[in-house]
Amino acid sequence: MALRRIVEQGDECLEKVCRPVKDFNRRLHILLDDMAETLREANGAGLAAPQVGVLRRVCIVMDENEEIIELINPVIVSQEGEQTGLEGCLSVPGKWGVVTRPNRVKVQAQDRNGVLFVREGEGLTARAFCHEIEHLDGHLFVEHVDHFLSEQELEEYLEKEGQDA
Repeated sequence: MALRRIVEQGDECLEKVCRPVKDFNRRLHILLDDMAETLREANGAGLAAPQVGVLRRVCIVMDENEEIIELINPVIVSQEGEQTGLEGCLSVPGKWGVVTRPNRVKVQAQDRNGVLFVREGEGLTARAFCHEIEHLDGHLFVEHVDHFLSEQELEEYLEKEGQDA
């Protein structure tokens, strides 16, 4: 496994629609392993292949148990409810905004061996599913943000969230 460089906003790789994965081979497995190591090192909630310069429909999401869910050729098949919360992105360092997403999401995807599966997530996992799958279509969370939080606003937001927990 190896750490991969995370590309940042402005890199054209983040603006392109990714191609589906057709070959479930060793190269894919290496990509997934490298992405997992990169995600853990960056302390993120998810990572999509275009964020490491690979234009394939591959993303990973860390669930509420800190287990990594690998999603190949993912599609959101249903969503319900609504949640509004703080969101950031490893490709947009230092910027945070409040984004509204579905509260519950069901995703159909393939695993690293090409086996089709369905996975549901809610709360932060649902948010991460939506965020990472958007990357595969060339979109960033900044498209959903009306106002980026200043450092003071971010501190106040996090302090309020801590009191609500």
